[in-house]
Amino acid sequence: MKQFKQLIIFCSLLIIPLLGFTEINGDELLTAEQAFPVKGVIKDGKIILTWTVQDGYYLYRKKFKFLSDSSINFDFANFPKGKIKHDEFFGDVETYRGKTVVTIPFSQNMTKVTFDVKSQGCADIGICYPPLTQTISLSAPAKSKTINPLQQLIKNNSSKIFQDEDTLLDADQAFVLSVSSSKNNIIAHWDIAKGYYLYNEKLSFKIISPDTVSLKQYQLPQGIKKHDDNFGDTVTYFNNLDVTLPIIDNRTSQQEILIQINYQGCAERGLCYPPQSKTIPISLPISKNSRQNNTSPETYVSEQDQLINSLKNDSFFWILLSFFGFGLLLSLTPCVFPMIPILSSIIVGQNKQDSDTSPFTMSLIYVLAMAFTYSIVGVLAGVFGQNLQVVFQNPMIIGVFSGIFILLSLSMFGFYEIQMPSRLQQKLTEMSNQQQGGTLIGVAVMGVLSALIVGPCVAAPLVAALIYIGQTGDGLLGGFALFALSIGMGMPLLAIGASADKLLPKAGAWMDSVKSVFGVILLATAIWMLERILPGEVSLFLWGLLFITSSVYLGAIEPLQAEATGWVKLWKGLGLVLLIIGTLLIIGAASGGTDPTNPINLKQFSTNPNNPIQQNTAQTHFKTIKSFDDLQQQLKQSNRQNKITLLDFYADWCISCKEMEKYTFANPQVSQLMSSIHLIQADVTKNDKIDIQLQKKLSVIGPPSLLFFDGEGEELKQYRIVGFMPAEAFKQHLQRVMQALK
Repeated sequence: MKQFKQLIIFCSLLIIPLLGFTEINGDELLTAEQAFPVKGVIKDGKIILTWTVQDGYYLYRKKFKFLSDSSINFDFANFPKGKIKHDEFFGDVETYRGKTVVTIPFSQNMTKVTFDVKSQGCADIGICYPPLTQTISLSAPAKSKTINPLQQLIKNNSSKIFQDEDTLLDADQAFVLSVSSSKNNIIAHWDIAKGYYLYNEKLSFKIISPDTVSLKQYQLPQGIKKHDDNFGDTVTYFNNLDVTLPIIDNRTSQQEILIQINYQGCAERGLCYPPQSKTIPISLPISKNSRQNNTSPETYVSEQDQLINSLKNDSFFWILLSFFGFGLLLSLTPCVFPMIPILSSIIVGQNKQDSDTSPFTMSLIYVLAMAFTYSIVGVLAGVFGQNLQVVFQNPMIIGVFSGIFILLSLSMFGFYEIQMPSRLQQKLTEMSNQQQGGTLIGVAVMGVLSALIVGPCVAAPLVAALIYIGQTGDGLLGGFALFALSIGMGMPLLAIGASADKLLPKAGAWMDSVKSVFGVILLATAIWMLERILPGEVSLFLWGLLFITSSVYLGAIEPLQAEATGWVKLWKGLGLVLLIIGTLLIIGAASGGTDPTNPINLKQFSTNPNNPIQQNTAQTHFKTIKSFDDLQQQLKQSNRQNKITLLDFYADWCISCKEMEKYTFANPQVSQLMSSIHLIQADVTKNDKIDIQLQKKLSVIGPPSLLFFDGEGEELKQYRIVGFMPAEAFKQHLQRVMQALK
C-alpha cells in the first residue's frame, strides 16, 4: 500500500509541470536538488554535512541512508533531534527543516572520501519527492605546522614574552590523553607534562553512541587545591590522572563505543589553553547480560517497555483504546475499590426531593474530576519526576481525609442533632448537604480528593505513560493516555450511577436503613485509610470495634420477641456472627496480631515442625536499606557472593505492596526460589528527601517496584516489575531472570 502511494506521488511530480501549475503560493515548485542542497567539510576529525532545507519543505529523518566503499562507519552518524510531524503517508515521523547538520567521525589517516547520501523529503503543499541521491566528495585539509594560539598571544604581547617561549608545549603534548577499557569500565588516562596541570571542574564525559550504552555515576580523584589567577580557588591535577568511568552496556551486537571527553588545563607560567574536546572510539566486548540477551531465543521486554514503544509508534486512536482497556483491568484492583463506597454514599445521601441531579450525572462528574486530576498529576510527574499522589500520603492529610469520612458517616446515622452544638451542627450539615445533596461542585471536589489520596497505585500503564512524558516531553499524548486509563478505571463507578435509580429504594424508612449501611461502609473506608499510618495492632482493634458496633445495630444482644419476623431473626444471626468476628479481632490485637484475615496466629501455639500451618506459611526476609549508598554496599556484598539481588520498593500506604507480601512473597514455591537471591527492601513510606533521591537515581515512579541486579551490580532493566504480580506469574518471572544469568 505504501509503495502504491509513493508511485502516485512520483507520477504527480511528472504531471504537475505538464498541467501548467508552475506557481504554488507565488513560488515555483523547486526540484529536489534545489529544495534540499547539501554541503560537506572535514574538520576536527569529523565529516560535517549541512543541509539547507528551503522554506516550505522538510526532510524525513528515517529516510537518510549512506552508501560508501570506504572504511567510514556511518552507524556513528550523529543526527540532530527533529520535530515530530503527522504525515498522511508515513504517520508520525521525525522531520528536519531549515539548517540541518549531521556529523560523522572521520579517521585522520584518510585524506579523501567519496560517498552517496540518500534522502527523501516533501513540500508543505502535500507533494513528496522520490528518494534523492547526492554524491559527496571531500578532502581532508592539509596538515600544516601551526603556532599554538597561546604562543601567538605571547608573541603579540611583548610585555609577557618568555625567553623560552619556543619550549611551550601545545595542548596535545602537555596533556597526553589515552583511553583504555576493562570489564564494564572505560579508563581515561592523562600524562601531564611537568609545569602543567588540569582543572577538576573542566573534566566531563559523554557517550555519543550507541544509545544502548550510558555512563553510570563516577568519581574524580582527589586533586590539589590551587589558587588560579583565571578561575580562583580550584582543584587541579599534576603529573598524571586516571578516571574510571563505569558504564551500563545493553548492546546486543559488537558496536564500537564513541566517548566524548572534555578537559582544560594551564601552564604554571600563567597561561591557559582553550577547552579541549576529544571524541574517541572504543572497542569494548559485549557484557555478559547483553550477550545473554542476544543469544536467547527471544529478548524479554518488560510490560512497561512494551507500552512505551506503543506510545511512540502506535496511532493516537489505538493508544487511547489500549489505555482505556488497561483502565478497565485496573478497575478490578484495590486501587478503585475504596472509591465505590465514597461515590455510593454520595448518591445515597442525596435528598431526591430537593435535588433534580440524577445519580448517573453525579457519577459522571465524580469520574471526570478524578480522571482530569489523574491526568494532570501524571503529566506533572512525568515532567518533574515527582509523583504528587505520593506527596499526599502523609499522616496529616490521611488523618484529615479519614476524619471527613467519619463525619459523613455520622451524618448518615443522624447523630449531628444529638451530639453536636447547634452552630457546629449547622455547619457540618451544610457541608454534608453540599457533598451529598446533589451539589455537583461538591461531587467534583470528592473526585479530585479521591484521585489524589485514595488511589496512589503504581501500575505498568501508568509508569509507561510517565516515562514516555519524561523522555519525550510530549505531555499532550501522555496526558490523553492517562485520561483514557482513568476513564477505564471509572467505568464501574459509572455503572453504579446508571443503576442507582433502579436499585435504591424510594425515600422513606428503607432509605434510612440503607444510609446506615453506607455509614458503616464509610467508617470501614476511614479505617482502611488509617491503616497506612497506624500500627497494625491499632488498626486490628478498630476493625474489631467496627464489627462489634455493627452487630449491636443488627440486634445481636437484643432478645428476640415472640412476634419477631424472619427478617429480624436473620439480622440478629448476622449480628451474632459480626460480634464473634469483632471479638476475635480485638483478642488478636491484644495478642499482637496485625492481620484482619488471621487475627489469632495459630502458628505461634505450635512447635511441631510437621504442623501443616507451619508448612504452608512461607516467610521471606528482606534487609531494609534507606539511601543509594546503602544500596551500593549491598550490591558489593552480592558481588562477593555472586548472587542476584532483588530490590523491593515498599511503603505502608501502598496496598499493592501488602498484596505482594501476603499473596506473592508468602507463596512456598516463590519463597523457595527467593531463598537463593539477595533480598533488600527500600521503605519509602516517609517519602523524605533520601527516599526521593533514591527513587530518582533508579528512575522509580513509586512502590511497588521490583528491580533485579546481576552479580556485578548492573540492573537488568528489562526484568523490572511495576505493580502487583500474582504468585504464579512472579515465580515464572524469577525463573526467567535466573535462566538469563546462567
